[in-house]
Amino acid sequence: MTDINDILKIKTNNIKPAKGKILISEPFLMDYYFKRSVVLLAEHNQEGSFGLIINKPVDLLLSEVIKDFPMFDAPVYLGGPVKTDSLYFIHTLGDIIDDSLEITEGLYWGGDIDIVKELITIGKISDENIKFFVGYSGWVSKQLDAELTKNSWLVANIKASQVMQSNTEELWNSSVKKLGGDYTYWINFPSDPSVN
Repeated sequence: MTDINDILKIKTNNIKPAKGKILISEPFLMDYYFKRSVVLLAEHNQEGSFGLIINKPVDLLLSEVIKDFPMFDAPVYLGGPVKTDSLYFIHTLGDIIDDSLEITEGLYWGGDIDIVKELITIGKISDENIKFFVGYSGWVSKQLDAELTKNSWLVANIKASQVMQSNTEELWNSSVKKLGGDYTYWINFPSDPSVN
């Protein structure tokens, strides 16, 4: 019989945090921003880490977030608790958007927002190849390592197509299922253990 304490522990899967990896929050992390979140690491080095929560859409339109933006029917996501007055974006458009930075094969972040606006205006961008975020998730040097030691996160691999999928509400569950083993029990845990 599986011990509940073993299920709650995050066992090392030997995947280290790196650009292009995701962080999956443990099931009982109660932080407002990070509860059952999946964070895409866009940067990770000795100076710290930069990521975006990719499974938390908010009830905002781009035109409410940024003035003079062309009409674009796409969700806006809560990227994290840092600089929530700023807009960030990831996309699959590569060299088409100047100053983009590659996260992993086929996936980029940032770039020239004026080019993005122009491409939206002429219909060359859809919500299938770009996602917008308010705020970001950031860690100073060694901070993420400390949180991993405290079992707040599990690091996993992800493909660009999974990041860009539209059904983000199920992304935490599907990411946990892909881990297999005892982690599959996590999806059955109540979001709020006090309600159980």
